[in-house]
Amino acid sequence: MNHLKFRASSVTLSLTCSFAIVVLSGCSKADPVPVTECKTVVSHAKRVLGDKAPSSSQMLKQCKAASDEARGCVMAADKPMKLLDCDF
Repeated sequence: MNHLKFRASSVTLSLTCSFAIVVLSGCSKADPVPVTECKTVVSHAKRVLGDKAPSSSQMLKQCKAASDEARGCVMAADKPMKLLDCDF
């Protein structure tokens, strides 16, 4: 009987882990954007931030120093608050 309990808990654990993986992959980060696309990233960020955006030269410098994933995050942001989620 203990063998059945162990097996049932193993199946439950496996299903829970599988579900978690599916959920997390559905919430994955944006596609990476290469440093060569920094002008596009800066333009997009300026549109999102509007008059609150820093200077283009400052943003370009930050973009070049950022990771591909951070640039992708910026490109996926459609609201200023979403830019705060990006790891700069």
